[in-house]
Amino acid sequence: MPNASDPPQRLRFAVFEADLALGELTRLGRRVRLQEQPFRVLAMLLQKPGELVTRETLRRELWPQAIVDFDHGVNKAISKIRDALGDSPENPRFVETIPGRGYRFLADVKPIEAPAASPDASAPEPASPAAAAPIVVASSPRRMRAILAIGLVAIVIAIAAAFGLRAPRNEPARLTPQSLAVLPFENLTHDSAQEYFADGMTDELITSLGQIRALHVISRTSAMSYKGAHRKLADIARELGVDTVVEGSVLREGNRVRITAQLIRLPADDHIWAHSYEGDIGDTIALQRDVAQAIVQQVGASLTLPEQRALSTARHVDPDALEAYLKGRYFFNRRTREGLDKAIEAFDRAIAIDPGYAAAYSGLADTYALAGDWEYAILAPADAFGRSRAAAMKALALDDTLADAYTSLALTSDLYAWDWAAADTAYRRALQLNPGYASAHQWYAWHLLLMGRTGEGLAELRTAAALDPVSPIIGADLADALCIARQLEESIRQSMKTLEIDPNFALGHYQLGQAYAAQQQPDHAIAEFQKAIELGGHSDLFDSNLAFVYAISDRRDEARAILASLESRADRGPGAESGIALVHVGLGEPDAAIAALEKAYIERFNPSILLRPGFDALRTDARFRDLWHRIGLPEQSPAV
Repeated sequence: MPNASDPPQRLRFAVFEADLALGELTRLGRRVRLQEQPFRVLAMLLQKPGELVTRETLRRELWPQAIVDFDHGVNKAISKIRDALGDSPENPRFVETIPGRGYRFLADVKPIEAPAASPDASAPEPASPAAAAPIVVASSPRRMRAILAIGLVAIVIAIAAAFGLRAPRNEPARLTPQSLAVLPFENLTHDSAQEYFADGMTDELITSLGQIRALHVISRTSAMSYKGAHRKLADIARELGVDTVVEGSVLREGNRVRITAQLIRLPADDHIWAHSYEGDIGDTIALQRDVAQAIVQQVGASLTLPEQRALSTARHVDPDALEAYLKGRYFFNRRTREGLDKAIEAFDRAIAIDPGYAAAYSGLADTYALAGDWEYAILAPADAFGRSRAAAMKALALDDTLADAYTSLALTSDLYAWDWAAADTAYRRALQLNPGYASAHQWYAWHLLLMGRTGEGLAELRTAAALDPVSPIIGADLADALCIARQLEESIRQSMKTLEIDPNFALGHYQLGQAYAAQQQPDHAIAEFQKAIELGGHSDLFDSNLAFVYAISDRRDEARAILASLESRADRGPGAESGIALVHVGLGEPDAAIAALEKAYIERFNPSILLRPGFDALRTDARFRDLWHRIGLPEQSPAV
């Protein structure tokens, strides 16, 4: 039985757990591959969070008699750790390099207490969670003195609790900054037509809290997947990798609204705080900001001055404009063609009622940005992205603190204007304003991939996945990026994880098929592309990839039949010509492929399509490289 003074053998940080005894790292319960020596380096960092661990300490502890080059060994170990955690040396969330000295682990690390082997029924229970002293590793006299001091404090707290002494009721419980999920607010109006209102409050609270760098807030897509799910909170928290959840409800009666929220720490099911806020519907956003401020205060998160201003600023909104805006967000978040059409209509109505409503312009910019992308193809790219840019610019002219408006502006700069410098600036500003905005991390990743910064792109997608762990689209995007990076086995594993979340997700089957095709497993690839078509219907993307695999597996007649269908479609989307080019590549017809890509260039296609392995056969073609340079992309190796 381990001694109470022994160092903890299991540690949790963000969505990860490390078992120091087993040498095992897991993310959301799934094992993450990490070799022995990098894990030992990680273990040393985890045992001293926030402290500098010098390179000399690492050398002395882990490479005491190294014959191999120590500098190469430790650099490679840190690189492996960052790959496993989805971290970036330029913008670290976990491992920070202190140049010339060593490394520091940035995230909050908590011990996971093992259950007692044989509990003693006669042993007194602690008076409160606060009475449990932190586990500290004693490795020096100074640490031993610290342990004794902490122990004395714990005894004082326990005695105070026993005699009924309490902190003042208006003093919030102070917790260390933590990961947090806002679960879907319950609609107490008992009118299904008001469901958008409760969802809107959930969405707004997630957005407000996501701006706080000291908090790791799960994104909307993952949080909303638990709507109507009658599950134990402890199970939800474990699946999302968080230790605190916010539950709430919304009641609307005429022009009055009441928002009730409570903060719960898990797995102890400790109800930390609860409160109700009531006011006029036009002050709903202000009420929601009050909820956010209270939550931030309760978890003890420190705020920067801009964050304080953001949480304390909320304009009065015309009730009808607010209603239209919340409906717009509700339909936008459905991520369907019909939903995007209704979202545009709702945002336009909000703007007509209140022309100074910056958030409505920002929502309109988001919607137009998706409407022109290949996945939805509601509008021609030039039309959609032009409208998106105009709406984003108007939103920022009214309020330059809207992260989603900067993100939409960046997306249009990437996908249509091909203004890479402007896109990079806008993405960085968006993430500065709202580091918890998963879509900004997701779309910035594609910008980085196009710029040849593949490692950084993968890190951004992994960050997006940590913020939105059950989002199928982010999981599929990560699989796509891994395929582009030629990490095919990892891409297949990621697709499998995505399909575990949603077996009927058509894009997930497409990504799996793409990796199988790159692995020269045509039968598996064909089966996955056919499944994508069965679930998602015929599209330029799915059909062209199926035809490509038919072509490279010598089923040329079937490939040509699909090609003829693609070329004859009257309703071809913006990705049609690049899809046609892919089929010609598979048929070994480079001239026809380049001709199709030139048409795609005129239509302002999404150039990230060119990164995929299917176009590898063209990479040494001078015409392909000329097209690449005209788009303004940086020089990359022939294998990307």
